[in-house]
Amino acid sequence: MDVSRQQAAAASDDLGERAERGPRARTKRLMLETATRLMQAGVTPSVSEVAEAAEVSRATAYRYFPSQAALVQAVVDEGLGPILTWRSTSADAGRRVAELFDTAIPRIEAFEATFKAALKLSLDQWARRQAGTLGGEPAFTRGHRVDLLKEAIAPLKGRMPPRDFKRLAQALSLIFGVEVLIVLKDIWGLDSRRTMSVAQWAAAALVRAAIAESVDEGGGIGATAVAE
Repeated sequence: MDVSRQQAAAASDDLGERAERGPRARTKRLMLETATRLMQAGVTPSVSEVAEAAEVSRATAYRYFPSQAALVQAVVDEGLGPILTWRSTSADAGRRVAELFDTAIPRIEAFEATFKAALKLSLDQWARRQAGTLGGEPAFTRGHRVDLLKEAIAPLKGRMPPRDFKRLAQALSLIFGVEVLIVLKDIWGLDSRRTMSVAQWAAAALVRAAIAESVDEGGGIGATAVAE
């Protein structure tokens, strides 16, 4: 998504701080909590629906969240929580990716319904855009995983061709996010432990393959990095 995870995390922190300051902040927090509850129940609510459930006027609701996309984005950032501020001190790209998955997947699973509701909005908007019926509705954009995965494989930046670095981040994005739960839990019927195991195995395999390929092509990554 266009907004970086650092910006989103800062916005989330700011929201948390203001939650304790006066009736306006409490009203916004009430709306956010109400929207979270609805999305955890599998609903992708409109701003008006959240206003009604929270017993807040529509005019007030739209002052805080001018569009459904803005509302859902705020709920998603709240659900992501510690994932948005994830950092690693390791210089080993493979270990950093494993740490990111260890942090992110349990949290994504805890807010699975929220992220699926957000995914539904994204798909609904895509369908309406294709049909020419979306109009001027603000788009709900996704992409925190782009920044997160680039951060995870950061030790490889400059040690392999930029196209290979980008391709590795893109490949890892296929197995990171709520989509991995849809595939492994919903389609394959795996439990949480097996889901994590398969995701971690696939991530490690992709990192090893990317490093090995870069070495074969003379990308400048030495044997030590391959061993890592």
